[in-house]
Amino acid sequence: MTPVDVRQRRSRRLIAFAAAAVVFLIATARLFVWPATDPPQRVDAIVMYAGSPGRLARAVELTRAGYAPMLAVSNPFGQDRCPVAVPSVQVICFRPDPLTTQGEARMTAQLAARYNWRSVLVVAGTPQGTRARLRLNRCYAGRILLATAAPPWYTWPYMIIYEWGATAKALTIQRSC
Repeated sequence: MTPVDVRQRRSRRLIAFAAAAVVFLIATARLFVWPATDPPQRVDAIVMYAGSPGRLARAVELTRAGYAPMLAVSNPFGQDRCPVAVPSVQVICFRPDPLTTQGEARMTAQLAARYNWRSVLVVAGTPQGTRARLRLNRCYAGRILLATAAPPWYTWPYMIIYEWGATAKALTIQRSC
């Protein structure tokens, strides 16, 4: 093999690596940094999925703005308190089983059946948004809207790594509701 062949092979590998890195970064941005969200609309219930700070405040804000007569708050670990009464709103706090986004999606579907919800607005952390929608689509046939709350900046690296793993698991191993 000549030195020119070696350089060409290295160049091709470098270009392939750079292209893969660009695709990975674009996918990360689209899936976890700027997931597809929906403008708030009137729904039967707002459901907050547990996790990073800011979600509960966002869910209560949307509820107080009149987007739903019910607010369901996931509280798997007891970190978030059930919000104080919101005028003219029924507040439900629940503990999902399992204590995961999959459990939250299952519980959302159960609550929807119990309370006859035909539409929900899910409030999730920004990195979790894509996976929350994926999970809920498998469990619930009604209209799903998604709003997100950004986590603190210093948690983003961990959350993105976590979401890649959790999303891969949801797409390959845990494909049912």
